[in-house]
Amino acid sequence: MRAIFLADAHLVSPDDTNYRLLLRFLREQEGHLDVLYLMGDLFDFWVGFPSHPFKQYDSVLDALDRLVASGCRLVYYEGNHDFHLGVIFSQRLKAEIHTGPAIETVQGKRLYICHGDQINREDRSYRLLRFLLRSRLVAASVSRFPPAWASAIRNCLQKRSRAGYTVKTARWDYRRIILDFAESIRQQGCDGLITGHFHLALHECLPATGFTVLSLGDWMEQFTYGEILDGELRLLSYSSAEPIS
Repeated sequence: MRAIFLADAHLVSPDDTNYRLLLRFLREQEGHLDVLYLMGDLFDFWVGFPSHPFKQYDSVLDALDRLVASGCRLVYYEGNHDFHLGVIFSQRLKAEIHTGPAIETVQGKRLYICHGDQINREDRSYRLLRFLLRSRLVAASVSRFPPAWASAIRNCLQKRSRAGYTVKTARWDYRRIILDFAESIRQQGCDGLITGHFHLALHECLPATGFTVLSLGDWMEQFTYGEILDGELRLLSYSSAEPIS
């Protein structure tokens, strides 16, 4: 059994390098992959409007459709740029959708799987925004939003995200935050943590525990992703397809 974990592609345009590389990567997995875990922020913005205003992503949806048809199970962990995913993912692609973290046993390993946007408890302004955007009121309102609102909401989120990223990376030590959180998860009886969100490519084992920490990096510049094969978790680069130590 082979599973892949991929996060933070932040796809925008079919002309972009990361978009084209992802299409090629997905085609190569057809018939060779049992589970694909999309770990959030695959798109730079996606909310499941019934009118589907995001036609620029149709090639990716078609590639995921073919992958599912080849026998791959699709599991989607919502990110902070893609949430309230809608019927395209739940019905057309038959994806298993998680709105928050979950613990899943994969190849005998009890893994805590999450996008990661809730790990940093000190980022209170984002946690408030997340609470508001994920509310039942917003979820129920999506079907009533005019399609033109999609661009307005996207632009607002993109502006906030880009303005805050440099500030946050300077303010917080993301590696330490992830490792401290991993220790708390280990104490709950898990064998590993897999997270996205931080754009930090990290593969570490906690000393003397066998607990594996996998932070997936991104599919924007690093083109890194996680893989589990025969119970072994690895962090790979698509450019080299070699493990990253």
